[in-house]
Amino acid sequence: MRAPILNLLLIAMLAGASLAQAQTAPQTAAISPDAIKQREQELEAARARQKSAEEAQAKLKAEITSLGQDRTQLNQQLIDTAANVRAVETKIDEAEARLRTLNGREQAMRTSLDSRRADIVEVLAALQRAGRRTPPALLVRPEDALQSLRTAMLLGAVVPELRTRAEKIAGELGELVALRKSIATERDQLAANRDKVRNDQTRLTALVDERQRQQASREKDLDAENSRAIALSRQVGDLQGLIAKMEQDLQSAAKAAEKAAEAAKQAEAKAAANASAKPGPGAFKDRSRTTPAIAFASAKGLLPLPVNGNKIRDFGGSDGVGGVQKGISLASRPGAQVTTPCDGWVVYAGPFRSYGQLLILNAGGGYHVLIAGMERISVNIGQFVLTGEPVATMGSISQVASILATNASQPVLYVEFRKDGTPIDPGPWWAANEGEKVRG
Repeated sequence: MRAPILNLLLIAMLAGASLAQAQTAPQTAAISPDAIKQREQELEAARARQKSAEEAQAKLKAEITSLGQDRTQLNQQLIDTAANVRAVETKIDEAEARLRTLNGREQAMRTSLDSRRADIVEVLAALQRAGRRTPPALLVRPEDALQSLRTAMLLGAVVPELRTRAEKIAGELGELVALRKSIATERDQLAANRDKVRNDQTRLTALVDERQRQQASREKDLDAENSRAIALSRQVGDLQGLIAKMEQDLQSAAKAAEKAAEAAKQAEAKAAANASAKPGPGAFKDRSRTTPAIAFASAKGLLPLPVNGNKIRDFGGSDGVGGVQKGISLASRPGAQVTTPCDGWVVYAGPFRSYGQLLILNAGGGYHVLIAGMERISVNIGQFVLTGEPVATMGSISQVASILATNASQPVLYVEFRKDGTPIDPGPWWAANEGEKVRG
């Protein structure tokens, strides 16, 4: 009976020891010829990857060049690729959350097994000593018979308990092995997703550069306009003053505001003529449009949040510095992709006071959308952007001063909607599937 228990306990000890050694064994082995050969193979693999990346870059460049001046195709590529990036970002967030849970369970199980180590060693030693002892000659000495009987009685009480404990430890070890397999699978998937998002981000960067190159060729005085916008922004102290200053004094922003006003009138007239028809997501499918697909007021329940992340502050709540939150704040992952929540014209793009990098869109009908806290903006003043189009990327920490105190280590995006200069609750505009966890 002792043999199966010994086997179980030996398996437990050996498995526990091997798991511990796998994590604690120092890398002190001298470099061998096999190690040198392995490093050479790794170097060759790195060269192959570099060559593959260069070929992919050349292919991507040729593909973008083939788009030429076809703005519709470029828009389609931009929006689709940005959507892919945000979808993979979500998968990465979910995989990292699952890994944290699995790693926590593994650590708890390892701690439980380690706490039993001394007990297991003691039981193993006792059983091994008992196994080596020669059975007494029962007919020679009565004392030996009595001792044998006592030993049998003791083992009869101890062995079932040992079996139960050994089976429990073996079960935990089996679960630990399964956990480690799950962790390895999750890590492999996470690595694949990170590779994919890097490839998609490379593609997106190339597409954005092409979009801005085409925009620059149409707007010869773009750099001068951007410099003037930043100079004007230093002359005003609040957001409403900034919007008014841009749309009044800056030529490209003024043109954008004028187009927004005209588009709003047309959209309102169209909505009045089709009062019974409720707009849906299909309204945004035309990538060739140069004006908003629908009036902003009619877009309630249709707009996507501009970044993947968690909502940490809502409209009307505390802003963290003794005031009231005039928009929403979304904590994102470092380097996350920012897309436009609506169609509109860019009337400001650049740094502004405590907001970090600030983007202001005129959505028409007296509505403005403000997005702040990015590290880099990739659109210019006067440019018309479509819902879901990539316009910025997040940094590695919060850029908005009012959030630095409590969220200094995490990038945070601030989003504010305004109607005729007054902040309004953006909640009714977000799509129904956009909850506290942004899905993109």
